[in-house]
Amino acid sequence: MLTPTHPGFNATPRTDSVDTIRGLATVYTALLDALDLRDVTVVGNSIGGWIAAEMALLASPRISSTILVGAVGINVSDHPVADFFNLTFPQIAELSYHNPDAFRIDPTSLSPAAQTELAGNRAALALYAGQPSMVDPGLHDRLQGISVPTLVVWGDSDGIVDPGYGRAYAAAIPTAHFQLLTNTGHLPQIESPQQLLEAIWDFADAHAIHRPS
Repeated sequence: MLTPTHPGFNATPRTDSVDTIRGLATVYTALLDALDLRDVTVVGNSIGGWIAAEMALLASPRISSTILVGAVGINVSDHPVADFFNLTFPQIAELSYHNPDAFRIDPTSLSPAAQTELAGNRAALALYAGQPSMVDPGLHDRLQGISVPTLVVWGDSDGIVDPGYGRAYAAAIPTAHFQLLTNTGHLPQIESPQQLLEAIWDFADAHAIHRPS
């Protein structure tokens, strides 16, 4: 199994030539080419959903479908993205989960190395996302260029970006279908993984490109 890491995350080096979400999308699309992967379903959550949307816009023939989970990156006037970079960790947990008490983390309880890594991740994320907005003003209109089947998945208790924002995201993509998950927030892969996995596999299987062997 190969698990890519955003440059600058988990104490990895970051090159100055990659400093935007679109840049990350270009890197990951090139990785699909390097690995000669085909019939790929790209799944991304939050900032990862933004990366997945940008990858879909690059129109790689290797990508057969895209799944955006609580994605950010667009501006929706009546449904603003939470001011993530000015939130404390308890506030982030409160907005991220249907049941935040089960997932709270006290960063002061982490080892010094883990705290340094966490701070580095946050700094790299701020750079890629264009702190503080986590919005690309042109992305909403560009989303109409996505041509692969796309599933936009949202937690009904998402307080980082509410379901109204998710519906606007789906409406901007001609090929998109919107699916709401119940009793879950911004991170269903942590809070309700089985519910999310069912949505992912059902959609990916339905839109796989079956090639003769």
